[in-house]
Amino acid sequence: WAQRHRQLFLRVELSDVRNPDITITDNVLHFRAQGHGAKGDNIYEFEIEFLEPVEPKPVCRVTQRQLNITVQKKESNWWERLTKQEKRPLFLAPDFDRWLDESDAEMELKEKEEEKINKMKIESRVPKDPFKHLKKGYLIMYNLVQFLGFSWIFVNMTVRLFILGKDSFYDTFHTISDMMYFCQTLALMEIMNTLIGLVRSPLIPAVVQVFGRNFILFVILGSLEEMQNKPVVFFIFYFWSIIELFRYPYYMLSCIGIEWKPLTWLRYTVWIPLYPLGALSEAVCIVQSIPIFSETGKFSLGLPNPLNVTIQFPFVLQIYLIALFLGIFVNFRHLYKQRKHHLGPKKRKMK
Repeated sequence: WAQRHRQLFLRVELSDVRNPDITITDNVLHFRAQGHGAKGDNIYEFEIEFLEPVEPKPVCRVTQRQLNITVQKKESNWWERLTKQEKRPLFLAPDFDRWLDESDAEMELKEKEEEKINKMKIESRVPKDPFKHLKKGYLIMYNLVQFLGFSWIFVNMTVRLFILGKDSFYDTFHTISDMMYFCQTLALMEIMNTLIGLVRSPLIPAVVQVFGRNFILFVILGSLEEMQNKPVVFFIFYFWSIIELFRYPYYMLSCIGIEWKPLTWLRYTVWIPLYPLGALSEAVCIVQSIPIFSETGKFSLGLPNPLNVTIQFPFVLQIYLIALFLGIFVNFRHLYKQRKHHLGPKKRKMK
């Protein structure tokens, strides 16, 4: 055994403990457990009547080789011995791993109090953010608006798919584009939020996702009418909206300190099949647009003399295809680390 001014520490040298029964009644600790000790695998029991009053709820922690019991004293003082009886029980010995004399214990207590005071002083020096609630309100509203926008897109496309079947593929852009324009333009705020430190998120993955999507939406689909009635538009918009159905509610609840485990699992799991499918749809869209840009010469840039060179936009798109998959790799790596952090195995303490 060992003590501090507020606590008692008991260590029972018993391995492979099973069915421990530890209670305190009338200031007497009753112990009974099955395990492997001095008498082999057996049932061991003892009683200790404490010198002074203690709290009736002991804390027990079982390890493979021993059992540790922590008992709170009712009053903070130093005991001359553990038991009420003056003669020490034969099975009771000092725990030299935790043993301190009274002066050392007082020094330890003093150091803890000083550490606590210093921590409070440091916290008091940190200036409080007067705009904390305003920032939190903004983030909640931003994530809510985005969630509602992508929910409208997802529900609208799903209903049209059930009613019209494959015919809904060909007019997806004309039906959904206005809302998608709104949501993806608003998504530029995610980059700004990261730049000004409003959210703690890596900048590169946010830039890759937002600008990658907006390039597909505004440059390719928005500028080519020939692309707007192709079925690939349906799949691009559908995969984008499904991902955001779980991402924005997760961030919104995080702003108010709420974690819903099913939503957390979905947030860090659905991207595994959807991101490759989304990337594949975007790649198909780019490949289908290259002949159209080649025929029309749109966005191709002719440099004046003496260079007299034309930078063909289809060549830029071919380079972008490579960048697309590199960007997907960056996002995959970022999301995998996040998934491992939030859903990975955690060390469990034995009790």
